[in-house]
Amino acid sequence: MRIHGKKFRAAAEKRNPETRYQPRQAIDIVKSVAFAKFDETVEVAVRLGVDPKHSDQAVRGTVVLPAGTGKSVRVLVVAAGDKAREAEAAGADFVGTEYIAKIKENWLDFDVLIATPDQMGQLGPLGRILGPRGLMPNPKAGTVTFDVTRAVRETKAGKIEYRVDKAGNVHAAIGKVSFAPEALEQNFSAFMDQIVRSKPPTSKGVYIRTVAISSTMGPGVNIDTTPYR
Repeated sequence: MRIHGKKFRAAAEKRNPETRYQPRQAIDIVKSVAFAKFDETVEVAVRLGVDPKHSDQAVRGTVVLPAGTGKSVRVLVVAAGDKAREAEAAGADFVGTEYIAKIKENWLDFDVLIATPDQMGQLGPLGRILGPRGLMPNPKAGTVTFDVTRAVRETKAGKIEYRVDKAGNVHAAIGKVSFAPEALEQNFSAFMDQIVRSKPPTSKGVYIRTVAISSTMGPGVNIDTTPYR
């Protein structure tokens, strides 16, 4: 059994684990109980009523958080010609097909990899390097596209990817404790709206089962799921 530290226990006492709070109330609690010396990430955990074993119930997608993520994202774009120049103009940190060779040598100093469809044949063999780290470009995530300008700008602006895990849960970071409550509330609403829109047609029963929000080191605060049912 895990034993929590004194600071965590003190923070946990400031919320009722049996209460389902409104989003703004939960955000205020999370901000007030954050105790780490660094700017903690605010995270959302959603338990879904889906069976991820079935491909037609896999929940996956992207959402652009209106207030950003509070994190500087290093973007690599593998493209050539005009598309490479577009990526540079859009603000990509690294651009070019020469980075394929660098990745083969285990260079991974980037956070998001965007590629044009014509380059995926060369990136495919790198799946063993990129896949386990969640860096492999994917059309569903909008990272395989000829519209590199939009992809780069959205990523820099706060675009995040979410994906249901084997237990039917979705986790996402929606900002930092230092964000204003209004900014966190905007990001939370945008994320939850997208999760609702991602409901598989084959999903039966209650789709949004539980929702909790927490900071990196803090306790989870349960949120009322009634608006999402």
